[in-house]
Amino acid sequence: MPEACELTVGMLAVVAREERKAISERTKAALAAAKARGVKLGNPNGTAALQRAAKGNGAAVAAIRADAQDRAADLSPIISDIRATGATSLPAIARELNSRGIVTPRGGAWHPSSVRNLLIRLNTAR
Repeated sequence: MPEACELTVGMLAVVAREERKAISERTKAALAAAKARGVKLGNPNGTAALQRAAKGNGAAVAAIRADAQDRAADLSPIISDIRATGATSLPAIARELNSRGIVTPRGGAWHPSSVRNLLIRLNTAR
């Protein structure tokens, strides 16, 4: 609204604030009415259900770590071969991995930081 002056913008802000309050009050009233009718509020497949089924975030993180460890183990001989050719710096290893067509776990290009993370994972596996 290029023609809006400070007064117009101020009035629109006041109207928006009142509408926000009205929406909040209507939502709270609707939730209270639903609760009074016995409707169970919240996500029926929420955190408590996941914890009871032992399918929480901990299991997902453990699976991701295991996959990353397996991938690192698969790349270990390749990293050793690259280092044997004289490429020992992080950028040099990243260039060599990229030139060999080896992609990162997410399918992207290697960077010095991703090589560093891989080497850290390989060193902690020993």
